[in-house]
Amino acid sequence: MSWEKKTLDQLGSVSRGKSKHRPRNDPKLFGGRYPFIQTADVKNANFYITEYSDTYNETGLAQSKLWDVGTLCITIAANIADTGILGIPACFPDSVMGFIPYDGISDVRFVKYCFDMLQRDCKQISQGTAQDNLSWQKLSTIEFPAPPFEIQRRIADILSAYDGLIENNRKQIKLLEEAAQRLYKEWFVDLRFPGHEHTKIVDGVPKGWKKSAVLDVSSVLRRGISPKYNDQANLTVINQKCIRQTVVTFDEARKQEKTYPDAMNLQDSDTVICSTGAGTLGRVGQIFGNHPQTTFDSHVTLVRAKSGFGKQYLFHCLKSYQSYFMGMGKGSTNQLELSRGTIQDLDILIPSEALGKRFEVSVQSIHDKINTVNSQIEHLTNARDRLLPKLMSGELEV
Repeated sequence: MSWEKKTLDQLGSVSRGKSKHRPRNDPKLFGGRYPFIQTADVKNANFYITEYSDTYNETGLAQSKLWDVGTLCITIAANIADTGILGIPACFPDSVMGFIPYDGISDVRFVKYCFDMLQRDCKQISQGTAQDNLSWQKLSTIEFPAPPFEIQRRIADILSAYDGLIENNRKQIKLLEEAAQRLYKEWFVDLRFPGHEHTKIVDGVPKGWKKSAVLDVSSVLRRGISPKYNDQANLTVINQKCIRQTVVTFDEARKQEKTYPDAMNLQDSDTVICSTGAGTLGRVGQIFGNHPQTTFDSHVTLVRAKSGFGKQYLFHCLKSYQSYFMGMGKGSTNQLELSRGTIQDLDILIPSEALGKRFEVSVQSIHDKINTVNSQIEHLTNARDRLLPKLMSGELEV
């Protein structure tokens, strides 16, 4: 069964955000109680948007608009055709378009899933000479499947069940990450490790501990390759877009054909650090699982622990310096570089062997649990994505 096709304005009202200001350009508008959503917030949202980059005050609200919960946000610049549904009332700039469904005509969740399916088409028509953008004139040329409203709701319910499980798994990963980070902070920052009451402090370091440079405990510490991109190639390369949180994702990874040493394949528990450009510089992530045909590009620094040294300890140590790395870029605003030397020369505490092993065992267990849950997310995502076009085309009855 094939569905009738309709343009977006036949399914609901569409208009752009009103604000043309960014926080750094007019701080008088910001710092109030009204959430201000930007394109990155839409991209990073799992389904519903509940987190935001900044807030508007009354002055900012007066030159903008407070959009209602349930509004579909569509990015039309920078990250093209990313979507998220407002879970909170919020303002957003003119780089985001708002869609409000007509009652009884369209389900906002269904329309979001349409965008997920048609995103490649949106990106293709958005390509411009200077900067890609998705104008209403371009967007209005795309036709969306439009089954009867009740069928839209049933399709959205089916797909939302997958997204609900994915979201629950992401929350579980976040809790596991926080548990590992709390343990690291308690033992190695606050120095409330097991037995601390009976351990003397000598020259600012617990007895039996020492200081060492990151380079001395690393078997690999280097920038990546300059890839030769080829969508048909068998090799994969990650970039800074893949490092947005602790768990490095491969959604933004690209295919490439340039060969490289086997030691540069990504291995479980490797630490990767964004090392170029404002906005991403200094972010620290970790690799989960082994990836024998995947490496990292020249904008990323990889740090791998020496054999026998705690991989989890080294990662959490470097993660604790993320704010420091973010402020250590050198060069012009858009070409900031985090040097290899800044990372390798960093002095870190090395705990006693017994305490280090105890921490490693505890956090390795957490790491393995995160890896398992992350694999479940991948399976659920793949299953949902295979189901999506079949439901949208009417191939599967609901």
